[in-house]
This record gives sequence, structure tokens and C-alpha cells, in this order.
Amino acid sequence: AACSMGNSTSRLYSALAKTLSSSAVSQHQDCLEQPDPAQLDPIDPKDLLEECQMVLQKRPPRFQRDFVDLKTSTATNHRPIRVMQWNILAQALGEGKDNFVQCPMEALKWEERKCLILEEILAYKPDILCLQEVDHYFDTFEPLLSRLGYQCTFFPKPWSPCLDVEQNNGPDGCALFFLKDRFELINSANIRLTAMKLKTNQVAIAQTLKCSETGRLFCIAVTHLKARTGWERFRSAQGCDLLQNLKSITQGAKIPLIVCGDFNAEPTEEVYREFSNSSLNLNSAYKLLSPDGQSEPPYTTWKIRPSGECRHTLDYIWYSQHALNVNSALGLLTEEQIGPNRLPSFNYPSDHLSLVCDFSFNPDPDRLL
Repeated sequence: AACSMGNSTSRLYSALAKTLSSSAVSQHQDCLEQPDPAQLDPIDPKDLLEECQMVLQKRPPRFQRDFVDLKTSTATNHRPIRVMQWNILAQALGEGKDNFVQCPMEALKWEERKCLILEEILAYKPDILCLQEVDHYFDTFEPLLSRLGYQCTFFPKPWSPCLDVEQNNGPDGCALFFLKDRFELINSANIRLTAMKLKTNQVAIAQTLKCSETGRLFCIAVTHLKARTGWERFRSAQGCDLLQNLKSITQGAKIPLIVCGDFNAEPTEEVYREFSNSSLNLNSAYKLLSPDGQSEPPYTTWKIRPSGECRHTLDYIWYSQHALNVNSALGLLTEEQIGPNRLPSFNYPSDHLSLVCDFSFNPDPDRLL
């Protein structure tokens, strides 16, 4: 049941409430035709944030995270581009397969967890949002984010583990959202990743955008590589395939590139080295938070399963270091904030932390190639 809102039950709240009761199990295949956003009323993000906070009033407040200023001496003459990367935890997996033994089932209720996810997105106001494990795209994220001014794209896994869960909401996949008033879509590619020339169950979306303010082109990509220990060579092959696709799309790094994803790989894995050493001249943005600028964060996911505690660095924002500067990055949650029961929790909706970076174009990218 939706929480009572007294006399202020609004048109907006009813729009939010409609996303609580999903019939997308039977409909998700029929929903591939997106509704015309022009027929939907725009939403004021402040109003939506208030609605979410009303639903969450019995939960503890959001954690405070601060941006770390990483500006170099390079002056920029345009607004930064804020990019958010997040594995939001598929609802079917959270409730049905992932076995978070220290997380109460009550904390995973979609009616409230959805609002925690939206609250996090609304708090950081990304220009571009890259999500993984999205299984409520058609009934929640596309209807709401399109009304916030985002152009929305979803590419489900060909065979999603969510479909094994009773009362699932359809397959999970990657989703990419960008603000239409800041960018124009030039080209979009849905990529089914291969390994050893065989098609796999993992996917990526790559879109070439034109920045309205500067006229500059850049490519944004989102992916989610194969999980589990023992699949390192498989992830490496998927990473090689994705890099080959991106080399073609960016014309061999002529177009700047940002790649967001849950790579399911620690920095010690081969796929990480492939991205670090690629001819696309990529760097990992979150390394810049370390004192020497060379070390990844100690964790981007932290959970407790029946097999024990899992603390790993798996999520990354890669960028063309010759063409783009990282102005700032959102600091991670501390161990104290996360708490002894780890993630997800009543405070935080996913087992992965969101990563957020502000980018600017280098005025003279060719000089650094």
C-alpha cells in the first residue's frame, strides 16, 4: 500500500504510485514500443524527490557523500557533463536469488526501494545515467525519467536470471539515459557481447551524442560483464569484443569515449588490463581519488551472502584521458556508513555503490594523443 499523503495527494504521486503495481510480467514484450514522451506531462524533479521522501519517511535518511574536486589547471568554457554509473540490483534477484543474509526482506520491498533508487538519482542530477540490473524499466524508470527530460534506452539480456524467479518483472538488462536538452543522439548501437566468437548473455549499449553547448561529439557506453569466479577468461573475451566495437564506433579514438559498467572484475583481472592498455587511451576515473592517482577504490560492492562476506571493486567509469578531464568524483561510502550488515540495507537500495563523475572536454585533445 502506498503511504498516506494527507491532503497533498497529487497528480504526480498518482503517477509514481502507478509504477508500484506492475503488470509488466505479461506486458514487457509488448512495451518495446516506447510511448511518445511528448504526450506525457513533464515532472519537476523537486516534486518527485518530495514524493519519494514521503514514501521513505519511516526509513533512515540518505547517507551524506561529498564530491572530491579533481580539477587540473586546464580551464573549461562549458558546463561539466555529469555521468552516473550504478548497478541498482535487479528486484527479482534481490528478493529471489542473491541471498543477502543480513538484509531484512522488508528492506527490499520494491515500493520503497524504488524510491531510494530514484532519490539517489535525483540527488546527484546526472546528465547521463548508466544502469545495470534494470528489471523495472518499462513500468518505472522509462515512464518517470522520460518525464524528467531524459531520452531512454534499454537492452535486456537475451536470457536473464530474473526470469527464473517467480512473479518476476521480466528480464534485467542495461539502460542508458541522457538529458535531451543537453545532448543530441547521433548514433545508437545495442551490442550483444561475444566470447570466442560465440554470442553470450551479456550486453552493452553505445551511443554517440553531440553536446549542444560545445558541438563536440562523444560516445557513452554501458555494459555488465559475466559474473562469478572462474569466468575470468570469458570476461576478458567479452572485454576484447566490446573494445573492438568501441574502436569502430569512435573511429579509433577520434571521438572521445566514456564507458560505464559493472565489469565483475577486480583490477587484477585481464579484462581490466585490456581496458587500461587499449589503443583508445582510456583511464579509470575513480583511480584519481587515490593519493597517487594509480589505485582503484578498496570496494564498490560490499555484501554478506551465505558463503561469507564479499568486498570487491567491480564497477568503473573509463574515459578518454587525452580528450576529457575529470573535474570531480563522488566519494564512496565509508565502512562506518555502510554498517556491519553491509549492503543492501534500509539506508541504501543496492549492493553496489553509485559512481558519479563530472567531465569536461579538453580544449586541445590532439596534443595529448
